[in-house]
Amino acid sequence: MSDQNQHFSIKNWNEDDRPREKLLLKGRAALSDAELIAILIASGSRNESAVALSQRILASVENNLNELGKLRISALTKFKGIGEAKAVTIAAALELGRRRRLEEALQKNKVSSSQSVFELMQPMIAELPHEEFWIVYLNNSNKVIQTKQLSKGGITGTLVDVRLAFKNALHLGAVAIILAHNHPSGMLKPSEADKMLTRKLAAAGESLDIKVLDHLIITEKSYFSFADENLL
Repeated sequence: MSDQNQHFSIKNWNEDDRPREKLLLKGRAALSDAELIAILIASGSRNESAVALSQRILASVENNLNELGKLRISALTKFKGIGEAKAVTIAAALELGRRRRLEEALQKNKVSSSQSVFELMQPMIAELPHEEFWIVYLNNSNKVIQTKQLSKGGITGTLVDVRLAFKNALHLGAVAIILAHNHPSGMLKPSEADKMLTRKLAAAGESLDIKVLDHLIITEKSYFSFADENLL
């Protein structure tokens, strides 16, 4: 290792600038996103520290960790100083963060509002490049029995099997369901097809005494609730 590489190694930074030591002394919350990523990658390139490299990577996604989590390994390795192993480490860490958010939402487990449904489903479908249709099955206390993908389609839409939706509800003993699907385009306005499908499922549920409580259209940052907008 050259003298210049040694200079930019975390071990040789000033103590106040060492992310590992800073985490131990001041706690995780004291570190910036770039410093946390610097701990993952451990070292930068010949002319750039790990923190500076991490700042540059974050700047490429406008400092948005959700967008960083979407980057492919090939996109990360385009940054000088990021090889495949470092790229995989970053991707794995962000995936753990996504799964943690999902587990926290599942632990809450009780649906009390459209916001609580959004918090449950957002980590699962918001960032997908294609459309997926899911159903949240609830018991008589509005607790989640199961979340289940009913269909997966292209970016233009998806086909939904109404019979399968209620077969699952009867099998689980659900008394209510909530519909949810993502719009990869980021648009929150429901299409006519969305409205027709909602009416179709609500009508089918009435005959089985299984209430459709809501239908959410979910994007990365927000959602549209049919119930909140009095469309049910």
